[in-house]
Amino acid sequence: MGTKEHRIESKKQLSVAVVSVSSTRTLETDESGAWIEKRAKKEGFNLVARLLIKDSEEEVRKAVRDIIRDHNADGIIITGGTGIDSSDVTVEAVKPMFRKELAAFGPIFAQLSFEEIDSAAILSRSTAGIVFNTVIFAIPGSLAACKLACKSLIFPELGHVSKHARG
Repeated sequence: MGTKEHRIESKKQLSVAVVSVSSTRTLETDESGAWIEKRAKKEGFNLVARLLIKDSEEEVRKAVRDIIRDHNADGIIITGGTGIDSSDVTVEAVKPMFRKELAAFGPIFAQLSFEEIDSAAILSRSTAGIVFNTVIFAIPGSLAACKLACKSLIFPELGHVSKHARG
């Protein structure tokens, strides 16, 4: 079965959660998380949680576990904490949790970013993978990066990836 057929057979009603990782933003000032929430609803996804947590490996892991346990979300989009500052720990938090890594996500996102921001794209460590049966995407906290990742990669493929993750 080809990609087109898989997309047609993908789950149509998907549940997603948005987790913003930041030590400086609040839910009220979190433009990226707010945009993802609004766009996810526009795409027809059911938003099951929206959190803002501090840059902490423990808090990121707890948020992922809690969302999976309490909401059985099809996807969790984590925005923030994917850079190279010492406080950026999202990747270190989620990668060990992956039972499968979507290894192409980071490089494809980096290529798309390179087309927009040139060599600064090397600073992002975006990643994606499967935790239990939930697809996790960890993307930068900038609004432009969130729009790029969600419009180009995450929203078009979430149903397809979720179908395989749950299959």
